[in-house]
Amino acid sequence: MNWNDAIFQVISLHTFSNVWYWLAVAVTWSMVCHWILGVPFDMIYRARRENEDAAADLEAMVAINVRRLTTITDIAGLWIMGFIAFSLSALMMAGFYYGFELAQGLFCLGLPLTVTGLISLAQSRAFAANQPTGPALLAALMRLRLVFQLIAMISIFMTAMYGMYRNLSLPLGF
Repeated sequence: MNWNDAIFQVISLHTFSNVWYWLAVAVTWSMVCHWILGVPFDMIYRARRENEDAAADLEAMVAINVRRLTTITDIAGLWIMGFIAFSLSALMMAGFYYGFELAQGLFCLGLPLTVTGLISLAQSRAFAANQPTGPALLAALMRLRLVFQLIAMISIFMTAMYGMYRNLSLPLGF
């Protein structure tokens, strides 16, 4: 058996019928919904249920990450935006115009991730301007997590529907 054949049997480029793609989708959205503005959800949960020390830690962590995000976007925001726009455009062209299934899968993952990134950036800008603390900060972070979970559910559903359409429309799945 040829090494190339063995590798391509294990790592198939047929994205929507590949378990590795769906594992990557699940892990990606799990991480996005767990880390809200760079703060793990367990820290938010502890701040809601425990004492003032956990709330103070949460406020400090949010303040650090908000400054970090705003500084990065102030310095390199246009370059990052250009790179993301180029990457999404290239994936869309390669995937939907030329029919490359891996690019379709990456586009179906990358577009909603870009939306969540823009929402995170807008929320960090709002936090930098208002600097909420206490219950207002907790409520805002919980709302942001709910929005990310809704985006994740819609994204996974739409990707699964497109993947099923793609797999059923091709003869023998190829």
